[in-house]
Amino acid sequence: MTTAVKKDMTQTKQYPGLFRRIGAWIYDALVVAAVLMLAGGLAMAVIALLLSTGLLNLGNYADASEYLTRHPIAAPLYSVYLGGSIVAFFGYFWCKAGQTLGMRAWKLRIQNADGSNIRFTQALIRMATSAFGLGNLLVPFSHTKQSLQDLMAECEMVLLPKPN
Repeated sequence: MTTAVKKDMTQTKQYPGLFRRIGAWIYDALVVAAVLMLAGGLAMAVIALLLSTGLLNLGNYADASEYLTRHPIAAPLYSVYLGGSIVAFFGYFWCKAGQTLGMRAWKLRIQNADGSNIRFTQALIRMATSAFGLGNLLVPFSHTKQSLQDLMAECEMVLLPKPN
């Protein structure tokens, strides 16, 4: 009986089009901007704490912002930290719930073909191959409306049914 239910579920899958994906992408871009502001604020708080305790000296830098963006060691570390914040955001939401906040608003879910959540390695592959959203341009040419990142990560994005 469970195989009949699984067959019915795979036959009734609906896949989102390009514009729905772009809508979720724009929504998530706004959320990521907020996440980056929080991460930057946290970094500035750590710098302020280090300055107040005397563990850090800005030297010739005018302020903490210039220090974080121009120092030969601090600048790359800060960039990696901000990039890691983005990876953590998408990785957490895709692996735990199958949806980011933007995907939830647009009724989208990323999942494996069997309906299970994707693994973190799949999330990393998906992020690496998305080309900042340009991978979605493959959607109109795919019969299952899969993007490049979906194909590369061996997962699918589905349109969730409206609640009754």
